[in-house]
Amino acid sequence: MRTLLRWALVGAAALVAVTVLWAALYRFVPPPATPLMLIRAAAGSGLERDWTPLDRIAPALVDAVIASEDTGFCGHGGFDWAAIEDAFDENEEGKRLRGGSTISQQTAKNAFLWPDRSWTRKGAETWFTLLIESLWSKRRILEVYLNIVEWDDGVYGAEAAARHHFHKSAAALTRREAALLAVVLPSPRRWSPTRPGSYVARRAGVIEQRMAVVRRDRLDDCVR
Repeated sequence: MRTLLRWALVGAAALVAVTVLWAALYRFVPPPATPLMLIRAAAGSGLERDWTPLDRIAPALVDAVIASEDTGFCGHGGFDWAAIEDAFDENEEGKRLRGGSTISQQTAKNAFLWPDRSWTRKGAETWFTLLIESLWSKRRILEVYLNIVEWDDGVYGAEAAARHHFHKSAAALTRREAALLAVVLPSPRRWSPTRPGSYVARRAGVIEQRMAVVRRDRLDDCVR
C-alpha cells in the first residue's frame, strides 16, 4: 500500500511539473497547435493560421473582445466569480445553459485542453487558468487568446480571421469589423461576421457601444 501511495505521489508531482513547464514555455513560445486544431484537422478541416504579435492587431479588436467576452479581464485573477454564480443560478432555474468563463479560462482551455464539458476538463481548466495567471502577463494571455481562438471552420487567430473574412490584416480592422468578429466568437462555425443575421448585426452594435466604455473606463489598461 505504501509503495502504491508513493508511486501515486510521484506521478502527481511529475504531472504538476510537466504542466508548470508547459505553461512556462508558452509564456515565450507561440503554441504550435491546440487540441481543437488537431481534432478539427483530423476531421478534415483546413488550418488557416498566422501568429501575430499583439502590437500588430488592431486595438479595436482588443477592445471588442474585452467588451464582448470579459469586461473585468484586467481586474480579476482569472475567474469572474459573480458571472460564475449567475451562470449557476440560471442553469439551476432551467434557463438556457450559459457559461461564466473569462478570457483567461478560455485561453487555458484552448491552449492546453480538449473541448468537453466534463468536470475533469473543467478541473484541468481551473488548474491551467491559475498557472497562466501566475506565469504570464495579462497582455500575454490576451495575445495567445487572439492567436489561437477559432473564427470559422479551420480558421484560427486574429490575422487569419481578418484575412479570411475581410481580406485585410488584423492591424487594419475597423471598429465595426472588430465588433462583428467578437460577436461570433461563441459560435464561429454557425455565425458569420461578413453575412451577419439580424441578431449578429444588432449585437455588434451593442459591442461597439461597449468598446467606447472599455476605452473610456480604461478597462484595457493591462494590455496597453
